[in-house]
Amino acid sequence: MPQLEQRLSEFRDRFQQLTAEVQKAIIGQDDILEFTLMALVAGGHVLLEGVPGLGKTLLVRSISQALDLTFHRVQFTPDLMPADIIGTKILIDDAHGHARFEFSPGPIFCNMLLGDEINRATPKTQSALLEAMQEQSVTVAGETRHLRKPFFVLATQNPLEMEGTYPLPEAQLDRFFFKLIVQYPSEEAFDRILEATTGSGTHEIRPVFDGAQLVELGALAREVPVSADVRRRVVRLVMATHPESPHAIADVKRYVRYGASPRAGQACLLASKIRAVLQGRYHVSGEDVLAIAPAVLRHRVMMSFEAQADGVSADALLTKVLGEESKTWAKSA
Repeated sequence: MPQLEQRLSEFRDRFQQLTAEVQKAIIGQDDILEFTLMALVAGGHVLLEGVPGLGKTLLVRSISQALDLTFHRVQFTPDLMPADIIGTKILIDDAHGHARFEFSPGPIFCNMLLGDEINRATPKTQSALLEAMQEQSVTVAGETRHLRKPFFVLATQNPLEMEGTYPLPEAQLDRFFFKLIVQYPSEEAFDRILEATTGSGTHEIRPVFDGAQLVELGALAREVPVSADVRRRVVRLVMATHPESPHAIADVKRYVRYGASPRAGQACLLASKIRAVLQGRYHVSGEDVLAIAPAVLRHRVMMSFEAQADGVSADALLTKVLGEESKTWAKSA
């Protein structure tokens, strides 16, 4: 344990170093930055939702610079096709005058792919990312090609009620480790943003470490011990989002069509391990689970049409679920 604690202490220091480097360009979004970096350490993808102009694209670009990763950006539009993302085979003439097909890789062949305004593309194009996000490979013309490691998708989307947007398929949503809601900055943060972006100074972001070192941090995070009691709490929490579960509250039974998948439990535990280390602890507590649960669950709970009619959001429902679960945990402590 003393050796593990020393390594985890170094983990926390390196995470804070990475955060400080990205904060040279990102102002007033500290929670969003921390959660995004937590997901990357865990090897997961992130969906960032917010109105245009809040710095979502800048956040992703700054992280890629601080991690020294290859970075490609794809602007999703209604006419974007799957081949525009994963690539296609093209007919070329070789030096001997013979025609042959050669694979032309798409922008997905990188370490970090930014899918900008991902919900402006059709579901067919969005689904082109399914294999890449889960298997870290793509299949073109019957041939499977592996992507670079590490590989992350950081996607931004506008709120669904905005004009010209399409809902993401449930299978794709489930592949995102976190869904983060980017809020409008406070007045103080807004003032600092104006000062930083309208002056003559520049903020150069230097690489802190590379992708291989990021993978090492993720492997180290998995060594954080978790008690059987905390695992059972995670299981109960995920099951509480299912309307047919005995742990479900009345609003879940009324407003939820489908509850969270097993991936939600995996993400809860991994994210809780990382949060525990960042909080200076070397074990996971129920506090860690409750803190990261909304980001893990909000996009994995499928709300019913009745919920939409009554104006009940997934976040509002999860607030009630987490409140009931925390009471139950407190009684059993």
